[in-house]
Amino acid sequence: MRIRATVAAASGALVLSALAVPAAHAATADPVISKVSVNGGKNTVLGTTAAKTITVSVTASHASGIADGWVILWHGKSLDEGMDGALLPNEGEATCKAASATTSTCSYTLTIDPRVDLPKNALAGSWHVLAGAEAKDGSSSSYDSYATARIQRLSKLTVNASPEPVKKGRTITVTGKLSRANWETHTYAGYTGQAVKLQFRKKTSSTYTTVKTIKTNSTGNLKTTVTASVDGYWRYSFAGTSTTPAVTTAGDFVDVR
Repeated sequence: MRIRATVAAASGALVLSALAVPAAHAATADPVISKVSVNGGKNTVLGTTAAKTITVSVTASHASGIADGWVILWHGKSLDEGMDGALLPNEGEATCKAASATTSTCSYTLTIDPRVDLPKNALAGSWHVLAGAEAKDGSSSSYDSYATARIQRLSKLTVNASPEPVKKGRTITVTGKLSRANWETHTYAGYTGQAVKLQFRKKTSSTYTTVKTIKTNSTGNLKTTVTASVDGYWRYSFAGTSTTPAVTTAGDFVDVR
């Protein structure tokens, strides 16, 4: 890996303490980066304890061919000031696969452990993607923030519709809870003030329709009532936010008699 980086703790914040790349040649001679991929373009979602390994890659072109590429994820305002998180590849060198004599995709794996790498809930959301490439003739290109990638706190959602069975025309109470990973306490806590859709599908149908939208309370709980009409399934659906992924429960069947 021709890019060399270390992460050190200073005043409670993560700092990228060393970053060295080959000296860049004239702009016209530098490799051209055409694509950077983090986790296949999908958001990376972490719970409270389990680590997750993703693939990161950079695709670049140069007349002499591509010798190496690198990708690092970092969080904060800038590399020099206000950076509070950095995620480095597992391997010391990329695995580069040539698509042609001039273009290659260089890949690494990157393991994220919420207990080690994500000590603050504020790290959820958008991360910068530092990307670079080196050509076989020694020229190089590097961008502090070529793109962004999203790292999110795992969400959970429950539903319970009761009573079961219920007489037609009577009231059904639908409860539930929306919670998400708290990386600071390594537990799941209620996600407050979030809009959640209550949806229903008839027993004879395969399609859910939204009946109403309600908000979670101060502990993430949900509670609403509806009138029993026909047999069917009730579920809650949360659209997600920039820091928390969407989640939908399975349907809870209620027999209406």
